[in-house]
Amino acid sequence: MSLRNALPALAAGLVVLASVPASAAGGGEDHGGSHAAELAWQALNLAILIGVLVYFARKPIQNFFADRRSKISTDLEDAAELLAQAESRYAEWQRKLIDLDSELDGIKTEGRRRAEEDREMILAEAQAAAERIHKNAVATVDQELRRAQTELRKEVAILATEIAERMLREKVEDSDRDRLLDEFITRVEPSSGSPTAG
Repeated sequence: MSLRNALPALAAGLVVLASVPASAAGGGEDHGGSHAAELAWQALNLAILIGVLVYFARKPIQNFFADRRSKISTDLEDAAELLAQAESRYAEWQRKLIDLDSELDGIKTEGRRRAEEDREMILAEAQAAAERIHKNAVATVDQELRRAQTELRKEVAILATEIAERMLREKVEDSDRDRLLDEFITRVEPSSGSPTAG
């Protein structure tokens, strides 16, 4: 029986009990004895009331408190579970933040390392290109110098021939020409005649 169902029965019992002492007190004329009887009736009414309350309300009150205790216990368990979940999530986020910090440090370190590698590679490529340009320039200069020297030799030879020819024309007379021609013939004849003699 629930507490709500027991309340009307309790109220009816109290009304009945309250009317019994009033009717008992109005019947007698002895005021001294009636006072003791009234106290006795009130004590009896109180005992009956307590008995009725205990009889009818014990189970609903026990059930109410048992349900209330069960609900509080369930709420405490749920709260403890939510607290554990919250602490677990907090710890997980803390780990993620630490991992994120270390990951950011790793990214920064990797970025610096790659930047240094790229800088060294660019410097090496620039140095190699500068060396190639220098070698090509030296080779080109050497080639142009050799070509210029060859051209200069040719021009010098031509110029020397022209100067010698001019000098010979100016200084060699007809008698010198005849003498040179005779010397040439004299030199040529013995060398051309020696194979036949031999």
